[in-house]
Amino acid sequence: MNHHRRTFLKLGGAAFGAVATAALWPLRAIAAAVRPNAAFEATALDGAYKQLGGTPAESADIDLSTPDIAENGAVVPVSVTSKLPGTEAIYILIEKNPNPLAAGFMIPEGTEPFVSVRVKVAQTCNVIAVVKAGGKLYSAAKETKVTLGGCGG
Repeated sequence: MNHHRRTFLKLGGAAFGAVATAALWPLRAIAAAVRPNAAFEATALDGAYKQLGGTPAESADIDLSTPDIAENGAVVPVSVTSKLPGTEAIYILIEKNPNPLAAGFMIPEGTEPFVSVRVKVAQTCNVIAVVKAGGKLYSAAKETKVTLGGCGG
């Protein structure tokens, strides 16, 4: 009797796993279509911009908030608000990181174009917010100084 129950559980678990995998497959395909994977792998700003769709134009309609001095470069708070109509995506790039693109957010139509995240900033450099709106790229930048050991300077 124990043998039959184990066989039933094994077969039921395998069937459930196959159904769950098949159900998630379309979601993976959609995520791959909208997520700019190559941009996350870029090792320079120009490469990341190219993968995102081109060099962005500066815009005063993007509010970028980062600390002037970050005492811990491993957890730097960044928030971005876009006032651009038709905002589709918000990306956060760190100028001197080995891979500049730190985060990307798709903004569904009808939602407030605001994101807040903590990113790693390897050294003092510009933090750049890139907003995709109306099929075009726009940006705003702010320098963030990273101190070593939490000492100001």
